[in-house]
Amino acid sequence: MTDPRLQRLARTLVHYCVAVREGDRVALPSSASAAPLVREVYREVLRAGGHPYPMVSLDGLDEIFYAEASDAQLDHVNAFESLARGEFEALISMRGASNTRALGDVDPARQSRRARAYRAVQEASMARAASGAFRWTATLFPTAAHAQDAEMSLTAFEDFVFRATYSDADDPVAEWRAVSERQQRVVDWLAGKRDVVVQGPDVDMTLSIAGRTFINSDGRRNMPSGEVFTGPVEDSVNGWARFRYPAIHNGRSVEGVQLRFEGGRVVEATATKNQDYLLAMLDADEGARTLGEWAIGTNERIDRFVGNILFDEKIGGTIHMAIGAGYPETGSVNKSAVHWDMICDMRQGGRISVDGETIYDSGRFLIG
Repeated sequence: MTDPRLQRLARTLVHYCVAVREGDRVALPSSASAAPLVREVYREVLRAGGHPYPMVSLDGLDEIFYAEASDAQLDHVNAFESLARGEFEALISMRGASNTRALGDVDPARQSRRARAYRAVQEASMARAASGAFRWTATLFPTAAHAQDAEMSLTAFEDFVFRATYSDADDPVAEWRAVSERQQRVVDWLAGKRDVVVQGPDVDMTLSIAGRTFINSDGRRNMPSGEVFTGPVEDSVNGWARFRYPAIHNGRSVEGVQLRFEGGRVVEATATKNQDYLLAMLDADEGARTLGEWAIGTNERIDRFVGNILFDEKIGGTIHMAIGAGYPETGSVNKSAVHWDMICDMRQGGRISVDGETIYDSGRFLIG
C-alpha cells in the first residue's frame, strides 16, 4: 500500500509547485531509487492533463561516465535534457541516491569541464524560468543512503522529509500558502533597500542589494523550501565567511570552507578537506568567484543538518550564499557554470542589518 504522505507529496509537486495544465509537456528526471515517487507523480501529471516524459537514470552511470568519457564526451550536452529545459513547459526533478558519494574520487578538473559544457543549457533554463515560460521544481525521495548521511534510520529520515515538505499535513498546499504569506511580508519590507551588513561568529561581510529583488521561495521551485533570496550587486561583497557545515557539491564533501571577498570576488579560499575541489570550482570560469545568490533560510521544520543542500540551505536560523550563477529574476547578471550553495549558521549571535536597521538576530527576524 502506498504511503499517503508520498501521494500528498506527488499532488503538491504537480498541482502546486509546477501547476501542470492540460497539454503541458512535463519532464521527470529522476534516479531509479526514486521510483515509488516517480510513479505517483506520473499518475498526477496524467490526471492534470499533462504529458509526462520520464527520464530515469540508473545508479552507477555517472561513475562510468567520468571514468570512461573522452574530452569530447565531457563536452557533449545530452540532447534530451537540453530539449526538456529549452522547450518543455515544466520539469519535476526527483532525486534519491543509493550512494551519495559515488563521485567522491572523480578528478575535479573533469567535473569542472562537464559543468562548463552545460553552462548554456543552465543559462537558458534560468532565463525561461525567470520569464515564466518554464516551471520547475526539485525534491528528494528518502533512501537509505541519504538517511545514513543524516545519521538517522530510514524510517526517521522518511518522517523528516515528509515533515519538512508538509506531506504529513492534511492539506500541504494550504501550509505552503501560509509560508508564502509570512515570507512575503519580509520580501515586501526589503524592497527598495540598499546596504546589508552581516555579522556573527562565522561571518563579517557587507553587500549591496540596491536595485535587486528578493524572491519568496515558498515551495514552488524546491520542495521543501523556505527561504528568501536575492542576487547581491556583483562587485559589492566584502568581508569573510566561515562555513562550519560541509559544503557538498556533485557528491563531493568539502569541509572547513572559509572564503574572503574583496570587490565582490573570492580572493582567498581554504578548506580543511577537498580544498583542491573547491579551488577547481572557483576557477571553472570568470563568474565562479562572484556570489550569485545570498539568502536567509526560514524552514523551522528543518532543524538539523542532513548533508543534502535541498534541505540544509533552508534550515531556519541560517543564511546561505552561492558562488557562481545568479538567478535573473533577482536582477543578478552573474553568469557561471557553477552554482554552489554554502551554509552559515546564525543562531548563536548572528545579526543582519539593512540600511542601518537590525532586522535579524540569532536566527530570528525582527520584521514581518
